[in-house]
Amino acid sequence: MNSVDKTKHIKEYKHMSTDFSQLKKSSGSKLLEKVRGEAEKLTTKSKGNSDDRFWQPTVDKEGNGYAVIRFLPESQGEELPWVRLFRHGFQGPGGWYIENSLTTLNKDDPCGEFNNKLWNRGDDAGKQQARDQKRKLTYISNIYIVKDEGNPSNEGKVFLFRYGKKIWDKLNEAMNPEFEDEEKINPFDLWEGANFRLKIRTVEKYRNYDKSDFANPSQLVKDEDELESIWKSQYALAEFIDPKNFKSYSDLKARLDKVLGLHADEDFKADADELNDSDFEEPVEEKAKVEAKTKEADSGDDEEFDLSDFEAMVDAAEDS
Repeated sequence: MNSVDKTKHIKEYKHMSTDFSQLKKSSGSKLLEKVRGEAEKLTTKSKGNSDDRFWQPTVDKEGNGYAVIRFLPESQGEELPWVRLFRHGFQGPGGWYIENSLTTLNKDDPCGEFNNKLWNRGDDAGKQQARDQKRKLTYISNIYIVKDEGNPSNEGKVFLFRYGKKIWDKLNEAMNPEFEDEEKINPFDLWEGANFRLKIRTVEKYRNYDKSDFANPSQLVKDEDELESIWKSQYALAEFIDPKNFKSYSDLKARLDKVLGLHADEDFKADADELNDSDFEEPVEEKAKVEAKTKEADSGDDEEFDLSDFEAMVDAAEDS
C-alpha cells in the first residue's frame, strides 16, 4: 500500500452542524452519491460482546437465522454511516491475540509487520502462518430492527451492528448495481432506503449470508416525528476509530511476543517491501490449492471469521 493510499484509507470524522431537516433535504440522489463515493474508496482497493449496544442475530441449532434490519444514516455530527476497522484474532502457544490493528489508523502495526516477515521468508509454513494471523475486516453501523424472530423485544429499537465484507458487498451492490435496469438505492437512507432481509445459513461450518437481500425502497416509518426520534437515538461511531481506544505499538508488540513466544527484542520489520498483511498475493493456481485445503478465502477479510466468537471463547476460558 503506497503512501497516497494510506492517507486516504481512513477519512477523519469532523463535527458539523447537521440537523434532521438538513438530513431530509440531502436525502435521495445527492446523499446516495456521497455514500457511494466513500464506499468505492473502500471497495476498490471493538467493542466486546458485553457491550449491549451491539445487536447479534439469533440462530437455531443448525446455525440458521432470519431477521429484517434497516441500515441507518450518519449520526448527528458525523459524515458517514459506517466505520471500518481491522482486527487480528488467533491463538498461539502463549494464548490468544485479539487486538485492534493500528493499520486502521494508518499506523505501523507489529502483527502486520511480523506477518510481512513471515511472507517474505518465502517458505510454505511462513506463508500459512501469515494467512492464519492476518487482519480481519470489520464494519460498524447503526441499524433499526424491523423484525427479529429470535428476540422480538429488539424490534423497533436502534443498535450497533458489526458486520464483515460479505454484507458490505451487499450494501455496495445496492449503491452500484451491476445492470442498467437495476435501481440504485442508498441503503442508509431513512426515506428512500430499503429494509435488509438478513438470511443466515451455516455452510461448511461457516456463516453464509449469500441469500440476504434488500426489499423494495420505502420510508422506514411513516411518522416524521418517530423517524426523527430514531435518528436521534443512534450511537456515535467515531469512538471506534479514536486513537485513544487503540493500544500502543509497544503494548501490542509485547502481547504478540507473549502469544507467539518471540524474543522481546526481535526486530521483525518487513524486508524492504512495503507489503500489508491484507495484500498478500500468490499465483492463481497456488491460491486455488490453498483455498481448497483451508476452506477459507485467501483475502482473509471475510466475515465468516467472527472475532466476537473468539472473544466469547476467551472470556469463558478466563472465567473458568
